[in-house]
Amino acid sequence: MHYFNKILAGVLIAATAGCAFNPATNRPDLVLMSEDKEIEIGKEMHQKLVDSTPIYNDPVLTAYVDFVGQKVAAASDRPNLKYHFTIIDSQDINAFALPGGYVYINRGLLTYLHSEAEMAAVLAHEIGHITARHAVRQKTAATGAGVASVLSVLVTGSGVVGDVTNLWSTAAVKGYGREMELEADRFGAQYMYNAGYDPQAMINVISLLKDQETFSRRRARVEGKKQQTYHGVFSSHPRNDIRLQEVVEAAGKLPENQKVTKVEYYREKTDGLVYGENAQEAEKNRYNHKRLGFSLLFPDGWKVENQRSAIVGTAPDNSATITIKVDQRENNQPADMTLREVYKVHALEQDEALNQYRLTGYTGKLPEKSDSEPDRVAVIYYGSREYFLEGKINGDSGKDKKAREDYDNLFLTSIRSFRPLRKTDVVQPDIKHVRYVRANEKTTFAALARHMNIGNYAEEQLRLLNGYYPRGEPKPGEWIKIIQ
Repeated sequence: MHYFNKILAGVLIAATAGCAFNPATNRPDLVLMSEDKEIEIGKEMHQKLVDSTPIYNDPVLTAYVDFVGQKVAAASDRPNLKYHFTIIDSQDINAFALPGGYVYINRGLLTYLHSEAEMAAVLAHEIGHITARHAVRQKTAATGAGVASVLSVLVTGSGVVGDVTNLWSTAAVKGYGREMELEADRFGAQYMYNAGYDPQAMINVISLLKDQETFSRRRARVEGKKQQTYHGVFSSHPRNDIRLQEVVEAAGKLPENQKVTKVEYYREKTDGLVYGENAQEAEKNRYNHKRLGFSLLFPDGWKVENQRSAIVGTAPDNSATITIKVDQRENNQPADMTLREVYKVHALEQDEALNQYRLTGYTGKLPEKSDSEPDRVAVIYYGSREYFLEGKINGDSGKDKKAREDYDNLFLTSIRSFRPLRKTDVVQPDIKHVRYVRANEKTTFAALARHMNIGNYAEEQLRLLNGYYPRGEPKPGEWIKIIQ
């Protein structure tokens, strides 16, 4: 009994230490993570995300999203946190946040918004998740509030130090549940008001997202398919959500001459935004060899040269190179043995087998090397040929451990991107863009749709883009979105 009391006392002390005052909720939270740890988790998860997810490469639009996001964040309950805003190059209609100040909005969602205030509403909602520490609080709840569970988490660190991908990504991307989503709405609406944006823009965003859901449901019924359930921003709300309307009203009403909406400015910044699946931003530095029939992604900005005996990609500052050499495959020996024979080593460091795009191979780092030798090597078997890939850091560029790790990650990314050439690699993609034009007396969405190659539901998509789903026509002189 005395032993149990000592354990219980320890748990209570530890739990008290884990209680942090939350400036957004205005109450203490049983949070088993410091703010520094929260930021560290977010930074690590962000790096994993940008390493594996295409980021939309438009400096002007990115700066615009960041400007609006920072304006809202400065009016939040955690203004001293450093916030990062990123546009994901995806047509999916979504936005999400990660712990520690990382906010993401998909290119696809930006195409359907109509004003800066609506974009601010999306960003404010995600900032609300961050200020309320929803990711941290949800993970704390998931570990269990029992004595044994709390003790285990506090003492061992499990649930905090583990695989951040498993811990955070599901909640961040798919939503936090009805109450936390409504809480994020309440904070977001208040932050919008504080920043001078009309909180009613939140209701507008709900309406356009619900139109998307209605169209998706009808399309699935017509095609006999299962509807894809939307889990993103504002997904937990019905169209006429009384509770949402209440929290928006509670944020306050700005005088008409002080409301920031900026329809025209948003139109200017999003004119030319890529529409659909054809952005290909992550593949823009892909090298395609038609004669040998292979394709490889080099790091962004690298110069690629087809030399006499090799293909060499060079970093903009000449700090590193990636070289591809090809030879006839003469036997069926394992790929790791081939590497050891060619580079005359008994073993490789940080080595692994490669199985990608139905090709096999092996990669590793040379344990001891001269300045003229590569740092990471790989061999990939493709048909009757074997391809050798070499990543080399030049001069003093990799003198510290962090720099060497960063270069090695670049080398591995390219090595893992090696694949057979596809037909789509040699055909210039038909990239479509959002453009704004003025309607006239004869403009109808049905007539516009006949001139746009955007699939079987062109009229419906144009209506969704312009806020006229399922019916209605634009007024003469009105600015509308078309796809070119």
